[in-house]
Amino acid sequence: MCSRNTAASRWRRSSPSDRCRRARALRDVGRVLEMPYGQVDRICKLVPNNPANPTPLYKAIEEEPRLKEEAEKEPVVARLLNIAQKIEGLYRHASTHAAGIVIGDRPLAQLVPLYRDPRSDMPVTQFNMKWVEQAGLVKFDFLGLKTLTVLKVAVDFIAKRNISVDLSALPLDDKLTYEMLSRGETVGVFQVESAGMRKALIGMRPDCIEDIIALVALYRPGPMENIPVYNARKHGEEEIESVHPTIDYLLKETQGVIVYQEQVMQIAQVLSGYSLGEADLLRRAMGKKIKEEMDKQRERFVEGAIANKVSKPQANLIFDLLAKFANYGFNKSHAAAYAVVSYQTAYLKAHYPVEFLAASMTLDMANTEKVNDFRQDAMRLDIKIVPPSVQTSFRRFETGDNCIFYSLAAIKGVGEAVVDHIVEARGDTPFESLEDFCLRTDPKLVNRRVWESLISAGAFDCFNVDRATLAAGIDRLMAYAQRAVQNKTSGQSDMFGSGASGPEKIGLQPTAPWLASEKLLKEFQVLGFYLTAHPLDAYQAVLTKLRVQTFANFTNAVKQGKAPGRLAGTVISKQERKTRTGNKMGIVAFSDSSGQFEAVMFSETLAQYRDLLETGKSYVIGVEAEERPEGVSLRIQSVQSLEEKSVQMQKAMRIFVRDAAPLRSVATHLNKRGEGVVSFIVIKDEGKREIEVELPERFRISPEIAAAMRATPA
Repeated sequence: MCSRNTAASRWRRSSPSDRCRRARALRDVGRVLEMPYGQVDRICKLVPNNPANPTPLYKAIEEEPRLKEEAEKEPVVARLLNIAQKIEGLYRHASTHAAGIVIGDRPLAQLVPLYRDPRSDMPVTQFNMKWVEQAGLVKFDFLGLKTLTVLKVAVDFIAKRNISVDLSALPLDDKLTYEMLSRGETVGVFQVESAGMRKALIGMRPDCIEDIIALVALYRPGPMENIPVYNARKHGEEEIESVHPTIDYLLKETQGVIVYQEQVMQIAQVLSGYSLGEADLLRRAMGKKIKEEMDKQRERFVEGAIANKVSKPQANLIFDLLAKFANYGFNKSHAAAYAVVSYQTAYLKAHYPVEFLAASMTLDMANTEKVNDFRQDAMRLDIKIVPPSVQTSFRRFETGDNCIFYSLAAIKGVGEAVVDHIVEARGDTPFESLEDFCLRTDPKLVNRRVWESLISAGAFDCFNVDRATLAAGIDRLMAYAQRAVQNKTSGQSDMFGSGASGPEKIGLQPTAPWLASEKLLKEFQVLGFYLTAHPLDAYQAVLTKLRVQTFANFTNAVKQGKAPGRLAGTVISKQERKTRTGNKMGIVAFSDSSGQFEAVMFSETLAQYRDLLETGKSYVIGVEAEERPEGVSLRIQSVQSLEEKSVQMQKAMRIFVRDAAPLRSVATHLNKRGEGVVSFIVIKDEGKREIEVELPERFRISPEIAAAMRATPA
């Protein structure tokens, strides 16, 4: 980047898109007029949205009768539309292009007016991107891609196996890579992760880099309607229509569909004798839709085509076709650069999934939703995710033998500096015990919040101390660590024992273990998802009897035409919003073994079940579903507590004991009366005899209570 004192600067961002500009004008004026948000939002959505041919606000009012009705019905709407038309197209504010740099052959102050962006030391041109070029400057847009770092980290992981991968020399005809793409298995693959892209890939079944380049160029509003055409022609389901025999070879790689701006320019060269410079002017004129310039270009194009023995009607027809596609044609060199990066990520995932997913998780560790997506993809590929541990984890997600070690830095409340300190203290010698961890780490860095987060994440499970006991003893743990520091400072290094017995024991007081649901909820709070287990695991027998589907299976059923169904999920969040009509609606996020999903409740259902739904609790929900372009949309019809449902279904429980030691702990869980029969099976004579004792009372029993009793120390 050149010095700001010479000839480099940021350029002013161009005006927003037409649709965005109209919406902002309406919304800003509506805010000043103190109109209700819902009313302004409804009016904005009445404005036609055609990215390929934007409609000015005045024309939208002429063509959309509902806008006229709204204006006639309410004077404030008429005033809104009147003022918005006056400010439409004006700059709303000054903004700086995030990665735009301009350079000149002399100090920029001699060429263009500048202003100082208060957020940066670099001056900014007062001209926007369209005018800086006319002022004689050259502009660059430097795009930074996180994916490039993912590729670098993945290659470094692979190198640990003494395998060298040169991304610039990958074969572009790798069968394994294209088979994976054709199955739509693209979690983490650059540019093609979305549901729409996966669907397009499955339909396309790409087998060459040209297919990926075309998909990147086509998957945008406007041209994406040609994706089914491209796919059908590629697989011989539809014949390729000839535009003109002279230029058909130019469209062969894109199945006869005009996709790239370069194709428009090449057709003009071949068919009408355009020079490269003239062809670029044609492309620009078609993109801007300037009538006067288009009329000139049509005359030039038709004359040139006639000279090449193309009839005038056909020449006009081809010009109209070019004008249609040029409006949203994509730059092929841009699409190719993206497609190559997409192919590189796909190649690494197909051949080195452990390293690729570990790198992806490392670069997205702040985004727990993405980390969970990668984790689920790893599970699908039978790659083990090793839970976080102070013994085996590092700052990054590290790779092992078909496994990924969870990052300590990805735990909420544990900063990178703390992780670096723990890893440095551990060195090449694992911590021998909890006491050893306290002696070798600094309590100023490993503070209470860090202890709480590490305990909740299970990072101390390696010391075989129950998480509830650790959580209750944090004060003792920190005091022990602080005393160790004080004694080291004063030279009393033998206070904690230097003999064969090792360090003095901390002496934590045993505490009743957390219920499985409580343990997993705390894990969820610091990791962002359920890692070691899922709250629904204990209810699998009940869910099977109820014929409840996972969200993933239900989604597949919906795509086959089935709308209603029953799901089970643990509530991870809930919120309420107002609809356009002013009524309240609820949005509840659930988690099940196949992932996370959202469902909505409208006013009546919300009023009925609002108080029943609690974060961390599990439920059986009856839903209505609708398939939409962005995915399956769910609407809740009924809600029932999964625990209550299981209590109704579970009628008996048998508890095996060898002596009376666990009875007191068991009694703490059998503290509610119900309808369940509880029997104790007393094992005698080393398993040779069993005595069954049925309790006279009836108790409330459930899978969660049974799991808690199984965790009771014998």
